[in-house]
Amino acid sequence: MGEKKNSLIFNLVAPIYGLFYKSQKHFYAGITDDIAKIIDLSSINTLVDIGCGTGALCSVFNDRGLKVTGIDTAARMLSVGRKVQSNKGIDFFQDNFLEGLSFKDKSFDISISSYVAHGLVKEERKKLYSEMSRISKKLVIIHDYNEKRAIKTNLIEWLEGGNYFYFIKHAKSEMEACFSEVKVIKVDSKANWYICKPF
Repeated sequence: MGEKKNSLIFNLVAPIYGLFYKSQKHFYAGITDDIAKIIDLSSINTLVDIGCGTGALCSVFNDRGLKVTGIDTAARMLSVGRKVQSNKGIDFFQDNFLEGLSFKDKSFDISISSYVAHGLVKEERKKLYSEMSRISKKLVIIHDYNEKRAIKTNLIEWLEGGNYFYFIKHAKSEMEACFSEVKVIKVDSKANWYICKPF
């Protein structure tokens, strides 16, 4: 299964991810600044990041004053994230959406997941979307690749055993089956935000 394999890989590479924390945070901050023109973040209080890794995206929203929770299956990613000074105030939990997340229905205003969906097989993505919809009051945001992925990324995804090509071809239609509305916004030359409204 994609998620189980990914968890093993990300536990191994967690220290390397930690080296790229600052550049990841800078990247996400730029995107979030642009998206803030579309989504009124002033009405958002709580956010959960599923597949948070070392917490770079969590930190961007934490800096904006949101109460942020980060979830990952890879314990070492979370361990690295907890040690980062700018992640202070973020709640990190090890949890697995495939087994059902340990949160009540509508626990958060927004759930977000960055570069997770493409690495899952179809049924795992369906579970991810279902759990995100269940725990979210207002929006679900899937940040992931679009059709213009870089060659080096192809190699990394091949090593991870990702499901990128199928995901790109069917991303919007898969999400439309799981959410009441799906809006696609290009946020980078190689990435989209799929902004979804939970049922």
